Amino acid sequence: MITQPKTAKSIVSGVLLIDKPQGMTSQQVVSKVKYLLKSDVHDSKKAGHTGTLDPMATGLLPICLGEATKFSHYLLDSTKRYQTTIFLGHSTTTGDVEGEILLEQAVPELNEQLIKDTIAQFVGEIQQVPPMYSALKKEGRPLYELARKGIEIEREARPITIYAIELLSFTENSITLNVTCSKGTYIRVLGEDIAKALGTYGHLTYLHRTQTGHFDIIPSYTIEYLESLSEEEREALLLPAYAPVQHFPQVQAPEGRAEYFSRGMESNIDHPAEPQVLVFEGEKCLGLAEITDRKRLVPKRVLNL
Repeated sequence: MITQPKTAKSIVSGVLLIDKPQGMTSQQVVSKVKYLLKSDVHDSKKAGHTGTLDPMATGLLPICLGEATKFSHYLLDSTKRYQTTIFLGHSTTTGDVEGEILLEQAVPELNEQLIKDTIAQFVGEIQQVPPMYSALKKEGRPLYELARKGIEIEREARPITIYAIELLSFTENSITLNVTCSKGTYIRVLGEDIAKALGTYGHLTYLHRTQTGHFDIIPSYTIEYLESLSEEEREALLLPAYAPVQHFPQVQAPEGRAEYFSRGMESNIDHPAEPQVLVFEGEKCLGLAEITDRKRLVPKRVLNL
């Protein structure tokens, strides 16, 4: 029996900016996006998000597909911005509304100046102890697995940077903030620490990411919206594979050298030294390179588009 060879599917490559809903894990959102972008002619197996949001959290989750995954670490390492509400008066096992109540303490009388003076203490480089309910690993096991068994282990404080905290509103027992921070920041822990500095306990009841690196949230880009679109309309929402690094300097490949670049070979280029440049042939992005002091174009990440 002779079978016709299968036609190779084209790889879906690009970045999709999803507004993650509450109740889904980040990985569940990735799986849903992969499912919605696959077809008889398109392969969307290679995909990953660029910074975990807890199930209770909502907001911007950039998903890199195909060749865009070569640049995903730039978004993982980038600055993030969140809007969050800290409920004051008691702490929980998880640091958010999904945990069980642990400790209770009366909330002092709040005023705008007191809150602003308190949150100002957290701006800059600070040390933060990661929570037990986190994906950090101890001897290969995620901490949250230990936490669910009631086991708590010592965690080392890690340096993080809080670039800005803005007070948006407050009530007698809650404060809502905008927080701009470095990678590795746990907003749940920041919320607990701010509550302690105010003389009480606290936990998050709301967490919404509004920015990752140079990407802002597009509130209409929900899972439901994606489901309502045709295959072509979904593809039209994809940003280019190089979108995570689109702010890098851009150069044209030297004449006749595009194919050599795509094979990972160096070329001469008349251009000042740059640690990172995007290399194009016309409008097609070939990848990421370094330009050395000796005016050599050295491929670092080659795109197969």
